[in-house]
Amino acid sequence: MNIHIANTPAELGREAGLAAAELIRNTIKEKGKANIILATGTSQFETLQTLITQPDIDWSKVVMFHLDEYIGLPITHGASFRKYLKERFIDKVPSLQAAHLINGENDAMAECKRLGEIIRQHPVDVALVGIGENGHLAFNDPPADFETEEPYIVVELDEPCRKQQLGEGWFPTLDDVPRQAISMSIKQIMKSKHIICSVPDSRKAVAVRNSLEQAVSNADPASILQQHPDCRFFLDTASAALLSASKVK
Repeated sequence: MNIHIANTPAELGREAGLAAAELIRNTIKEKGKANIILATGTSQFETLQTLITQPDIDWSKVVMFHLDEYIGLPITHGASFRKYLKERFIDKVPSLQAAHLINGENDAMAECKRLGEIIRQHPVDVALVGIGENGHLAFNDPPADFETEEPYIVVELDEPCRKQQLGEGWFPTLDDVPRQAISMSIKQIMKSKHIICSVPDSRKAVAVRNSLEQAVSNADPASILQQHPDCRFFLDTASAALLSASKVK
């Protein structure tokens, strides 16, 4: 595990974006193409802004997947992750070879099958992810399914997850937050060659500590990242506040 601690969320995002850009450039140089996963949410604002402004990335050689989407939420809704990625990334890099977005308005099982067939043909080189307040990875809330081989699955969103979405201002009331989503599975995320995990803010400090210092458990889904051969954590001083001294050296 590599842990980088920045002073502010903005600095964290810039550092994560620069690291992602370097990995994408190097992958294109080595393979002639790159397959990437992008996360959404408040933790990714600065990371994506940094990434799209980096020079010398041939986006026409990049295929993008994304992690999760609410079931039944239209793309016009402010909380739609498709809308988020379209406005913050896809529209900014028009030469992108392909963007395989999750359509939560389609039949959920059919959508999981459709995307699963595509991503199986595109081994992921670089994944950008975050960690939820409840320790979730993508929308794999605890207790997460560590066993399924399916790339995309239908998941139930627990109350802490739904309260996080409300607290971040994506929905007006808790009842408005969907109860189901399509999520990339844990095993699919872990197949990525490189993972960049960005986690700012004090409200994530407990989840960061549990993910990095507790035993790997589906009760703390992001703890599985301890087992990845190249996962780089980008934290700020607030999210890293509860880590032991040995972790932050």
